[in-house]
Amino acid sequence: MGSFSIWHWLVVLLIVVMVFGTKKLKNLGSDLGGAVKGFKDGMKEGGGAADDKSAATPPTQVTAATPADKTTIDVEAKHKS
Repeated sequence: MGSFSIWHWLVVLLIVVMVFGTKKLKNLGSDLGGAVKGFKDGMKEGGGAADDKSAATPPTQVTAATPADKTTIDVEAKHKS
């Protein structure tokens, strides 16, 4: 009694098609497919680019010897006790 039969799902599908229309549902499906494909491509490119970048150049630390811009204010943070 907890699950729906095939007839219930067909009625729900018919109502959804009547409310949204087939053109809008087709556009929604193609947009969703394009988004998933773009996400997968981004994950492939992002993973490889991060590994290559970290291996090629290590991060640098800013020191006092680095010249600052004229608009930069150099201050030291003090801890409150």
